[in-house]
Amino acid sequence: MRIQALGCSGGIARGLRTTAMLVDEHIVIDAGTGLGDLPLDALRRIEHVFLTHAHLDHIAGLPLFVDSTQGRQGRTPVTVHARTETIAALRRHIFNDVIWPDFSRIEGRYGPLLVYQPIRAGEVVDLEVCRVGAVDVAHTVPALGYWVSDGRHTFGFSGDTRTNDSLWSELNAQASLDALIVEVSFPNEQRRLADVAGHYCPATLGADLERLRHDPRIWVTAMKPGEEQVILRQLQRALPHRRLAMLQTGQVLSL
Repeated sequence: MRIQALGCSGGIARGLRTTAMLVDEHIVIDAGTGLGDLPLDALRRIEHVFLTHAHLDHIAGLPLFVDSTQGRQGRTPVTVHARTETIAALRRHIFNDVIWPDFSRIEGRYGPLLVYQPIRAGEVVDLEVCRVGAVDVAHTVPALGYWVSDGRHTFGFSGDTRTNDSLWSELNAQASLDALIVEVSFPNEQRRLADVAGHYCPATLGADLERLRHDPRIWVTAMKPGEEQVILRQLQRALPHRRLAMLQTGQVLSL
């Protein structure tokens, strides 16, 4: 399994893109600004988009992606998998024929250009190359994390979340966990803001990771621009026994 971090920052600046993870060729988890760095032929191979939640840094690339890939080969539309609340937000605020066309009602050569597929926490989607499981997490809006398995390797993706029980119990239930991509947006000095905004800081992530029975490679993501090194040092002090690194834009993880 190949995971490419198209975007993994909590904001934008030169060289920084917001969350989008390409899994092999046909699946992307979240559709932040990093999605736009793919060449057109690679964009046209994407068939499934799994969204964690409706916040702009996780969906900003989706409207232009759908528009740019109208000429994609094959008979299947792009399928957006998300919570019903996330789909409702997309319909009302983005694909509403005011901000952007409603591509779920626009027919291409082989049918609608965009199809919404609701997914609930605990549900598993079986695709040709892997299984994707949805996990409830705790953010300021309804949100999901995911685990992805190809039968040999498994990785977890937290999406945006603060301290919660469901993510860790679901990851512990997996037979193995090779990698974990987990958000930690604020340094410890901003712990109160992190809690209010529904995010981890090093102290709260460190406490939650004590519950994880697996020993995966841990890649931290969604750090606020300019705070990366402070957050990383605090994490390393809090988690000296964990295999920990900062995910970089464009980085490829091979499992």
